[in-house]
Amino acid sequence: MDGQLKLYSYWRSSAAYRVRIALNLKGRDYAIEPVHLVRDGGQQHSDDYAALNPQELVPALRHGERVLTQSLAILEYLDEIWPEPALLPDDSAGRARVRALAQLVACDIHPLNNLRVMQFFDREWNVPQAERDLWTLHWMRTGFQALEDMLVGSQDTGRFCHGDSPGMADCCLVPQLYNARRFHLDLAPYPTLVRIEQACLGLPAFDRARPENQPDAA
Repeated sequence: MDGQLKLYSYWRSSAAYRVRIALNLKGRDYAIEPVHLVRDGGQQHSDDYAALNPQELVPALRHGERVLTQSLAILEYLDEIWPEPALLPDDSAGRARVRALAQLVACDIHPLNNLRVMQFFDREWNVPQAERDLWTLHWMRTGFQALEDMLVGSQDTGRFCHGDSPGMADCCLVPQLYNARRFHLDLAPYPTLVRIEQACLGLPAFDRARPENQPDAA
């Protein structure tokens, strides 16, 4: 399918980070359209962006005239449009496993500590920063321990989350570990996660997607 790719992204958004990794793994050329999540009250809340993505979240991916939202849906779309290299395994059990690993991060860890949750705690309930940090660290630890156990306990774990090629689960893991370091979470209890992260970051596709390598990095 032809059509220019434009990714509406914020350099530190872990959801946008996932999509940058996947686009790089697929070897696709794409333009970054920065959407600053804090400046001007949050550019994602502008009328123009809300018309593009009514959820007022990043990322959004424009492919020609089509606009896609939700990072995991975008990753699956990319895998269907450009099957190689695959982000999901060939077998049904493998695909279910990788989706479960990816969703553990994207659905269970990330939503509990993303920007709009923290802003609600601050603006609506006046939750002190220290208590917000405790909330964030608790849910990261809970999710990371489950993820560590799932990876250690499976013979399907290889150099990466599933086998010896990076895929959808790795696209989710690396950005969440970046977030964990921002909150100074001790990662020593999760050696498998850190090992896989280092294998990923040694690849150009992951390195180019790093937040600090983005055009809008502050």
